[in-house]
Amino acid sequence: MFISQIFNYKYDFWRYIIGVIMVIAGVIIGQIPLTIAIFMELGLESMDVNMTQEELMKVLDPNYNFFLLLLSYAVGLLFLFFAVRKIHGQSLVALTTSRPRIDWSRFWFAFGLVSLFIIITSVGDYLTNPQDYKWNFELVPFLILLVLAVVMVPLQTSFEEYFFRAYLMQGIGALARNKWLPLVVTSVIFGSLHFFNPEVTKLGNIIMIYYIGTGFMLGIMALMDEGIELALGFHAANNLLTALIVTADWTAFQTPSIFKDVSEPSAGWDILIPIFVVYPLFLFIMARRYGWKNWKEKLFGKVEKPEILNVSEEI
Repeated sequence: MFISQIFNYKYDFWRYIIGVIMVIAGVIIGQIPLTIAIFMELGLESMDVNMTQEELMKVLDPNYNFFLLLLSYAVGLLFLFFAVRKIHGQSLVALTTSRPRIDWSRFWFAFGLVSLFIIITSVGDYLTNPQDYKWNFELVPFLILLVLAVVMVPLQTSFEEYFFRAYLMQGIGALARNKWLPLVVTSVIFGSLHFFNPEVTKLGNIIMIYYIGTGFMLGIMALMDEGIELALGFHAANNLLTALIVTADWTAFQTPSIFKDVSEPSAGWDILIPIFVVYPLFLFIMARRYGWKNWKEKLFGKVEKPEILNVSEEI
């Protein structure tokens, strides 16, 4: 079982406190280069403490800003892996999955499924609402973006998945001895951290339903599939394709993407469509492919310490 296998390792609560502190420290350290770069670009005389996040993101070259923005997640991921190995004595395999080995075919299945969906819906929206888009493609900046995105986006999304759907889910599950509490807590925290995204300022707090709902969907994937391979693929495809295909002045990713959305954004109850239509469809497809059963037990059952502990293989 994905959560209960943490009992094979050092799962004391105080270890998770130290681990979380280390991860937060890693993210803060990773933000230092971006802060220095913005400070150097603006200069002391031009610095304004009242500048919005949206304004700060436009100070640097888009690709340079994109790289530095994601660097903090890469550093956080390194700190997380260090904590998992040194504080908990846990292998990367056991943090990722309940299977003997990481199943990369699951990653690529989710990646391909989401990529196909985003491409189809993006092209469809462009064809039906061409007035909402501006051609933004420039070969050299886009090629640089492509390289940066392929390298940095999976590090960013992997950090979030390993931290929320793996590390915290296993730690909270071991403490609470059930599955529903880690699902709820990690999903709410994951969604709430997006409160500081510029999209929330532009669209309003209703967009938080989407972020928290996405957290629940990814958490359900992890619990039902007994591993985070599908969640890793889903998240990586979503952020990678978004960064490459379309940007807007009010989004977290300011990139030299193919298109720029120039429409006036708004969010209403249509924000519930992904949560109650699209996400259930994704879960249905994955459930059919991987034979998910016993949903009640997988999502709401107890987390019990096994009588015989077997340490997973390491890579």
